[in-house]
Amino acid sequence: MKILSEQKLLLAMLAGIVAGGISGYLWGESMLAVQWLGDLFITALKMLIVPLVAASVISGVAGLGDVRRLGRMGGYAVSYYACTTLIAVSIGLLMANLWQPGVGVSLGSGLGAPSPKAGDVGITDLILSLVHPNIVAAAADMKLLPIIVFCIAFAAALSTLGERGRPVIAFFESLNDGMMKLVEWIMWLAPLGVFALIASRLGAAGGGEAFIGQLAGLGKYAAAVISGLLAHAAVLCLLLAMLARRRIGEYLGHMATALMTAFSTASSSATLPLTMEGVQLAGVDEKARRFVLPLGATINMDGTALYEAVAVLFIAQAYGIDLSFAQQMVVLLTATLAAIGAAGVPEAGLVTMVIVLEAVGLPLEGIGLLLAIDWFLDRCRTTINVFGDAVGAAVVGSLLARNRS
Repeated sequence: MKILSEQKLLLAMLAGIVAGGISGYLWGESMLAVQWLGDLFITALKMLIVPLVAASVISGVAGLGDVRRLGRMGGYAVSYYACTTLIAVSIGLLMANLWQPGVGVSLGSGLGAPSPKAGDVGITDLILSLVHPNIVAAAADMKLLPIIVFCIAFAAALSTLGERGRPVIAFFESLNDGMMKLVEWIMWLAPLGVFALIASRLGAAGGGEAFIGQLAGLGKYAAAVISGLLAHAAVLCLLLAMLARRRIGEYLGHMATALMTAFSTASSSATLPLTMEGVQLAGVDEKARRFVLPLGATINMDGTALYEAVAVLFIAQAYGIDLSFAQQMVVLLTATLAAIGAAGVPEAGLVTMVIVLEAVGLPLEGIGLLLAIDWFLDRCRTTINVFGDAVGAAVVGSLLARNRS
């Protein structure tokens, strides 16, 4: 019965995406009238994020019993995220060198757009971002990283209290179950929500013809990004089959609703409740998914890292600047670290890309070249971000199971 309901929802979401695309293409700016429906859907999902992350992390970590097992799980998760992000950036650099998307691009269009400001971002800023003086304020501002750190520490403390800690752990386990039930209810808004999101965003771009014109003007750039994302998706599928020993088609079927929502919303954080539900349906180890997925939605941005690598080389090529191998290695390392700090919200990649541009001395104004179609590519890379999280949960869960046996 659950599978039948999942299939019906999946078909309804596909219909919503197709209908939204056709409506936005044909009626353009008039479809901005339905944008509020998309905003309502995203807001409803975001409403669940903080309590779901807190309940999931606390119940997952406390459920491990011996806190020393958290070190093993954390080591697996961070190693997976670091390796896949490095692979993603490497693929991005390869595609940018193969496609040469910036060669011959006119610099006269889009450079007047304001660029995000990076400020002075260093390793100390990254460390300081792990904690927050007011955890309630962090929750209000949707700063997930300090919330996750606090929840891990709190759960570890609860696990040392024995029977005295059991009532609190039981509360968060029940809270987690309740939040997942709310996710199921809200998903009945999904077909209407994704229709409105796609239609209104195409309308904001000026309609189908305007978007096609934008895409044609930056066609090689878009092709380099999308081909890189597809190649990385293939790598993730290999990891899923080899390390997690999962059937790729079956796993993708369980994740389809989350992936389509990621494409529609361009937010890995907003998609987190659906990612957790899809991974649960796929039968991934409960403790692994409760720990790995919230962490991944915060620090694992494979698609964003790949996109930044392509975008930086595109800007360099457009300005006629030839980046040496050493400079491209700087891009490799900087894009990997910058992706860790990217918030799971729309357009976060533009902000973190400033860090990468500054690392190799490229003009920040070059970001203006990308803005015309960034909204579309943002959806593509967010989908890969979410898929990377889902594969990570399966891989870590499989590795933990092998260690237990």
